[in-house]
Order: sequence, then structure tokens, then C-alpha cells
Amino acid sequence: MKLTTSVAACTCLLLPVFTPTIAPADGDGWRPLFAADLSDADAPPGVWRWEDGALTASEDRCLWTREEFENFELELEFRLSPGANSGVILYCTDPANWILKSVEVQLLDDTAPQHATVPPTMRCAAIFGHLGPKEPTGCGPDRWHRLRIVARGPMISVAVNDRTVTEMDMRQWTSPDRNPDGSEIPPWLRRPLASLATRGRIGLQGRHAGAPVWFRNLRVRPARN
Repeated sequence: MKLTTSVAACTCLLLPVFTPTIAPADGDGWRPLFAADLSDADAPPGVWRWEDGALTASEDRCLWTREEFENFELELEFRLSPGANSGVILYCTDPANWILKSVEVQLLDDTAPQHATVPPTMRCAAIFGHLGPKEPTGCGPDRWHRLRIVARGPMISVAVNDRTVTEMDMRQWTSPDRNPDGSEIPPWLRRPLASLATRGRIGLQGRHAGAPVWFRNLRVRPARN
């Protein structure tokens, strides 16, 4: 039986029955993205919890940093359930309307049959709806994967399991409905990325489409030159 603790919106304390797996601060500028009790987060009540040391959600509702970030490096580990479809959200300026006011790095079980025909811009490590990874990530379910995101203004790079697979210059995305390569942008994303802010909150997408995802060892630091 798994020991879990629900996390209400920034007010409750974790029961001392396990240790959440958070990345420790070190002398190289890294610090945890979230406190163990999520006291520095905007968390919907009763949705996000620690389960066997990893963060997971019971609903499709996001967990947000209260702090805004720009020019940063973000590292974490994620584990997908079969068929999972989730994401890490960057530069969010409006959590209530985040889809149009942020950049999403897609997390997807690429091996799931229901995802076999999705376009490259919706594969794991894609900038969702805008730019696919240059090579398959091989991200499947039920094992831990490493994610590293470096965001320097409009320049975003994404590495999965130590391979850099996606690199974007947001300034090239000037059309509301077409990507620079001519592919169509999904109708619900039709705002040019070039017009978005490059400072904002970081978020984790919740239990999207009923499939859970887990996060651990989340850490952030200012981007290195």
C-alpha cells in the first residue's frame, strides 16, 4: 500500500511518513523548484500530492511556481503511465489562461498505440504545437526519464536523457496559424510565440486525459552563459 499525502493550497504540512524526492540546493546555483510542503507554490486544493517521493496529481489541474523565472535552467525527472500526455509549462503570465500565454514542453508516452499518428509537434520533448524534436526520444511508460530545459529569452533548448532534441528561437514564430516550416498550428494555440513574454511562472500539467504522470528531483538555477 502506498503512503500518500494530499497537499492543499500551500497551507498543509506533509505527514512524516516518507521523504519527498526533491533536489537539494548546492554550491553550483541549483535550488529546488518547489518546497517539500509546496508552501511556495500555487497548488489547487487536494489535487497534487507526494506519492512514493514523487509529485503527482489526481486531476488535470496545473501546479505553478509563485515566482516568475527568466534566463534559467530547469532539470527534473518524469515517469509516464501508459498513454500519458502531460507537459512542463514555461513563461506563463496568466495561469488561468495558460494555453495561450505560455510555452509548453510536451511529455508523452510516444510508444502508446493511441499516439502513433500524432504529428511531430505533439511528440515527447516537442514545443507543443510548434516544433517537434529532431529525433525520437524513445520515451515510454513506467520508467524514469531525465528532462533538462534551458531558457534564455526567446531561445529554448530541451534535452531528454542527456540528448538535446529540441531547439527553438521563439522570434521565428511570427504567424498565428503557421509554423516556420509551414505546418499548421492547432486552432487553440493561435497566438504567435514571438509575441509572448520570456519571463513567467513554471508549471506542471496535471492528470491529463486520465493518465497520471510523476515528477521528482525538480531543480532550477539561473542560466549559465
